[in-house]
Amino acid sequence: MSNHNFVLGTNQFGKAEVRLVKVTRDTERHEIEDLNVTSELRGDFDSAHYTGNNEHVIATDTQKNTVFGFARHGVQSPERFLLRLADHFTSNFDWVSGGRWEAEQFGWNRIPIDGPGQNHSFVRDGQETRTAVVVRDGDTTHVFGGLSNLTVLKTTASGFVGYPKDTYTTLPETEDRILATDVKARWRYNTSDVDFNAVYESVKRLFLEGFAEKYSYALQHTLYEMASKALSAHPEIDEIKFSMPNKHHFVVDLSPFGEDNPNEVFFAADRPYGLIEATVARDDATDAGNAWENMAGFC
Repeated sequence: MSNHNFVLGTNQFGKAEVRLVKVTRDTERHEIEDLNVTSELRGDFDSAHYTGNNEHVIATDTQKNTVFGFARHGVQSPERFLLRLADHFTSNFDWVSGGRWEAEQFGWNRIPIDGPGQNHSFVRDGQETRTAVVVRDGDTTHVFGGLSNLTVLKTTASGFVGYPKDTYTTLPETEDRILATDVKARWRYNTSDVDFNAVYESVKRLFLEGFAEKYSYALQHTLYEMASKALSAHPEIDEIKFSMPNKHHFVVDLSPFGEDNPNEVFFAADRPYGLIEATVARDDATDAGNAWENMAGFC
């Protein structure tokens, strides 16, 4: 059967999960940046698929080496680093029309010796993982910040009542429960003229405040509060997507043991779990086009 019976669809290729650690040593007090970088190129690669002609195929090994080479001159922020990669590949290879560049950044804290921390010894930060994505399609570039695995919990000021009941409803209503979740979020910038590091720290802080401050009538309600605080403070962000599992904590019946349980002993269930996902955007947000298309999961 001739290949002319088939048409090549959307495609991209690159090097996934390049593990990069950059140590800056220009003073006695070292800095460390730890990233997991993926580079995927889009453009005119038809001949590689149809005839095996590799004249347009920029080796994935070359893409990996580019990541390391660019790191020699600093990372600055994951978003800025990915924009540099996008500029490089789309300006140096005429047939590369765009691509998708993604990074995870893992935090490290100084080991607390000699006051503000030892100059060159670090301990891995156990909180969230920072994420960033740059998507380029011709002259259009979208920049995303984000985070994942930000685990939060409140021991009260949360309830769940007023939901519909049917034959299969067994969950009792409560006005005082534990609310816990692992926050995964991505936000889309409407400009690249941003101090990405400062905005990231601010958005994280606002998410935490939004989770903690008000009584929660449902995880959906809390999600919206978190997004509203971040969008109100940062006009450079057009929309935020969240994926938040409800990490259920069930009160254990201690009566068989002759004990009461005034909301103090819980069974932390890992599955199944409720999964709450939503987008909160400005009513005048810029068009995202297909920029969200290849995000894993909801965000």
